[in-house]
Amino acid sequence: MILKKIVLSASITALFFVNAEAQNFNQMLTAFKTNEKLFIVERENESLAIIEQGMPKGSMTGVHNMNHGVVKFDGKDGYVISRDGYIVKFDPENEKIIKEYKTSDSAIGFTIEKNYIAVANYAKKSVDILDRDLNPIQSFETGSKNVGIKTYKNYLVFSQMDNDKITVLKDKNEGRGLPSFEIYKEFNDVGVMPFDAMIKDNNFITGFFKSDFFGVVDLDTMQYSKIKILLGDKKPVLKVPHFGFWSISDGNVFIPAVGDNKVLVYTSDFKFVKNIETEGLPVFTALSPDKKYMAVTFSGDKFPVVQIIDTQTLEIVKRFEFDGKVLHVRWSNSRPNLYVAVNDTNKIAVINTKDWYLARELFNIKKPSGIFIYEEAK
Repeated sequence: MILKKIVLSASITALFFVNAEAQNFNQMLTAFKTNEKLFIVERENESLAIIEQGMPKGSMTGVHNMNHGVVKFDGKDGYVISRDGYIVKFDPENEKIIKEYKTSDSAIGFTIEKNYIAVANYAKKSVDILDRDLNPIQSFETGSKNVGIKTYKNYLVFSQMDNDKITVLKDKNEGRGLPSFEIYKEFNDVGVMPFDAMIKDNNFITGFFKSDFFGVVDLDTMQYSKIKILLGDKKPVLKVPHFGFWSISDGNVFIPAVGDNKVLVYTSDFKFVKNIETEGLPVFTALSPDKKYMAVTFSGDKFPVVQIIDTQTLEIVKRFEFDGKVLHVRWSNSRPNLYVAVNDTNKIAVINTKDWYLARELFNIKKPSGIFIYEEAK
């Protein structure tokens, strides 16, 4: 009888561990069923390196000047914009270029919607509207470099850097079929040299090179206002960084301070919370998918460093240093990974974000900068 009880107990214990291991295995299997494919800007090579299922796969070449190249995905379509004014459509699954169209000699940003793509140009001084197959629909000449292009409902909004102006276009077709935009509203003298923007709820928020405030357009009421961003000592923030470098969690906004060893923390309505002292001059912040952690990169002699901030305690909890400049980081949505582009040594470093260690390094990625993830559940 005693022997039977021992055998039964051992069987139950073994079954418990088998079930636990099976659950962990199933979670792992679910993660790997998601085909996470990385497209990495090879800054000096007119190409995108490809990493699939954690392994380098090669490069997609012929995507033009990739200095500040940006990749975006929508459904099964991929698009990349080059600094020399090309928008390139490609198939991210087969890694083939489908079509390209040159909108200008210098383009800075674009946005993808269901029926169109809008491109903000520097050199041609226009905003161009294309269909999803890159056929031109409309072009709005502004006489200015155009920046911060965003969409909200049936509006297309952007800033004119040289004219200190914010322009709101409205789609007369209201999203039905191809768009037909018209100038709906323009705001003049909004601030000196607007240069970047973000959409937060119904607000278009723009920053300026030479004004110590943010400009805010309420896109529901079409009213413009200015917000002064103050430090804890009530001094204004003297220069607003690119909004693409910000991080917005559920409760706080994290802004890398320009020219200071700090990440500034504000509430969602821009009331000061805290300065987080950092090791170097912060450039870029990136939130983890669960918004519990934030990675911070730096410039100057701290270019090789990445620090990790706990967004609840607002304390630095981890530090990593690499053998070259870190130009970009990207959190995985399906795996406990943080991908790090180490430009000087031509590699992508992979940090395990569950136990916080350098898991592996992927070499022969030529001068990597931006990291972009295409995911398709298999």
